[in-house]
Amino acid sequence: MITVVGTGTGAPLSPDAGAALAGAGLVVGGRRHLAAATTIPDTAERVVLGPLAPALDAIEQFLEKPEDRGRVVVLASGDPGFFGIVRALAERFGAERLEVHPGVSSVATAFARVGLTWDDAVIVSAHGRDLRTAVNVCRAHPKVAVLTGPGSGPAELGAALRCSGRVLVVASALGAGGVSGPGPGERIERVTPAEAAVRDWGPAVSVVLCLDESRVLSTVRTVAGPPPGPAQWALEEGEFAHRDSMITKFEVRALALARLGPRLGEHVWDIGAGSGSVAVECARLGAAVTAVEKTLDGVERVRANAAAHGVDVTAVHGAAPTVLSDLPDPDAVFIGGGGRELPAIVTACARRARRSVVVAMAALDRVPAVRDALVAAGLDCDGVLLQSSRLAPLPGDVTRLAATNPVFLLWGVRPPVRSEGAAQ
Repeated sequence: MITVVGTGTGAPLSPDAGAALAGAGLVVGGRRHLAAATTIPDTAERVVLGPLAPALDAIEQFLEKPEDRGRVVVLASGDPGFFGIVRALAERFGAERLEVHPGVSSVATAFARVGLTWDDAVIVSAHGRDLRTAVNVCRAHPKVAVLTGPGSGPAELGAALRCSGRVLVVASALGAGGVSGPGPGERIERVTPAEAAVRDWGPAVSVVLCLDESRVLSTVRTVAGPPPGPAQWALEEGEFAHRDSMITKFEVRALALARLGPRLGEHVWDIGAGSGSVAVECARLGAAVTAVEKTLDGVERVRANAAAHGVDVTAVHGAAPTVLSDLPDPDAVFIGGGGRELPAIVTACARRARRSVVVAMAALDRVPAVRDALVAAGLDCDGVLLQSSRLAPLPGDVTRLAATNPVFLLWGVRPPVRSEGAAQ
């Protein structure tokens, strides 16, 4: 058996965990965990946990020796089953060989320090991972905990969220005393993203909470985590404030959403947003969304529609493609306007989109140029002409079919990168 002990955030070890440590033949843990564990036998071998692979190899070599030399004990921060080492140990040695003694996670402790429940929080790890996923989750949700790492700490997170209106709560050195109790170095600091961006936070940060303080208190929850997805999408046009029917019709919006694939952790642009109906629907499906609109009244309409549906949409006033250079890269882009500038807008968007670009247009004349722009940017292009007729009442309690304006929908999808082995 391998005993995994979560040191928690300052709480003493349980009697069972302490007994396991006292009988250890091999103890693996970070330097501060090993230094704080006073009951490790003098005869026990110690391995400092840095890179994971050498530590796992040392455990395997110890277990392969036939003689009984004591237990293998792994010391870890917080709850080792929560974004922790339990996953790697179970994959290497099998879950049935693990005896886990969890501690209180840094996330639970951080929320406790600020007096908030966290059953409705979204938890995202930026430790050894791309920071942009955490940033996009923070843009889209009002209560997020980010597990940080080198190069993905409060400064980098703050720099990416300067204009978000969020507050960052930076929790450092939680349970600084290790297994012996909390130390005096623990800090809970509430800062703006701009303030976080210019600080050197050092290595002691445990977790960062990103909060929209106007929405951190929620109703009673049944399911933990982010709220469930919407019960329906491609909402009726009447669900949005719009001007002179200048709105993407729900039939078009339904297919556009299917090709965009908005989801948690991703960033979507809505270019020529108009009412922002596509932007709002993408946000309802969990994505971070930036809506670009060249008219001031349109920008206000986008913001009003986002507020009415309880989602976050960043509305940018300006004309594409000029304003796009200041925006963070998107995973997917919807383009619903553009006029004569449309090919240039498509080109600019297609060069930066990580996954897909969807373009809606009424004019047949613009289809070839848009298709050429998508293909020239290296995207696989396809499209349809959407023509629909809706049921409409007539006098005498009868019904007719009322045709909507036909719309061309083109989409470009970035092909997957093939490995050298797959290409041979």
